[in-house]
Amino acid sequence: MNIKWFWKREAQRLGTSMLPLLLTMFCWVSGNLTVSAQELECKVTVNHSQVQGTNTSVFETLQTALNEFMNNRAWTDLQFGKVERINCTMLISVKTYDPNTNVFGAQCLFQLNRPVFNSSYNTTVFSMRDDNFNFTYKEYDPLEFNENNIDNDLTALMAYYAYLFIGMDLDTMSPLGGTEVLNRVVSIVNSCQTMSQKGWKAFEDDRNRHAIINDYMESSMESFRQMMYKYHRQGLDEMSNNVDRGRTEVSTSLELLDEAHSNKPQSMLPQIFTDYKRDEIVNIYKGHGTDKEKEQVYDIVMNLNASQSREWDKIKK
Repeated sequence: MNIKWFWKREAQRLGTSMLPLLLTMFCWVSGNLTVSAQELECKVTVNHSQVQGTNTSVFETLQTALNEFMNNRAWTDLQFGKVERINCTMLISVKTYDPNTNVFGAQCLFQLNRPVFNSSYNTTVFSMRDDNFNFTYKEYDPLEFNENNIDNDLTALMAYYAYLFIGMDLDTMSPLGGTEVLNRVVSIVNSCQTMSQKGWKAFEDDRNRHAIINDYMESSMESFRQMMYKYHRQGLDEMSNNVDRGRTEVSTSLELLDEAHSNKPQSMLPQIFTDYKRDEIVNIYKGHGTDKEKEQVYDIVMNLNASQSREWDKIKK
């Protein structure tokens, strides 16, 4: 968990009388934490089972190189303790590979996770599949990324997701907290408009990389980002102290999600959110909360994602 917001939270909960003690404890804990510049604890897996008759060493080398690229690099100026590093996974499934041109055709299933305060539970902050994860990679070539001169499709892909993971995680810790980092995602997308690979272009796909960050950062969708904070920080994190109060905050956050949908109905973000949060939302309300609260939440999620109606029905039971 993030130490900074932990102590801020405790100060607010216990009151100013305990502030000197908390400051002393914060200094002690901070001095005993291993602080590093690396932000990510990202597990990258390269699955090549669909590619036959090829030397597998290139896939193993690629997997090692990508893990090192994501985890050994300082992406921002932020300082993270080892236990604070942001947990994420990327499963890259290679569909095609041409050893003559070093071109890979793949899809990537990615997931960003976050610990819930004072519990052993990890919640999914964002998850979806990138069906156009295509790139060129020659075995043993170094992976280098220059934000001011993006000329490599693979490192551009990985940097996009690295900054997206960090920015979204920060958004769950403070309102719009990831803005500075997420602007770097926008910059990468803009720089990649001339690339030939699919997934970067505006209006190409309502779920591609351009669409995701464009919708996420659009002013009309700010309520979606506010929802990310309220749902995770004020909702889930509060449940260890007071379940009913935490659930009420989750309910309020879902109203923000509905507002985002109303502001931009063509955005896929609200539906994507309810896809990967489906089971969590159901478990929060199934057998819990007032009938009125459950009815309001049911109406919202049904409006956003009617394809999950069978699961949403469990909320009212």
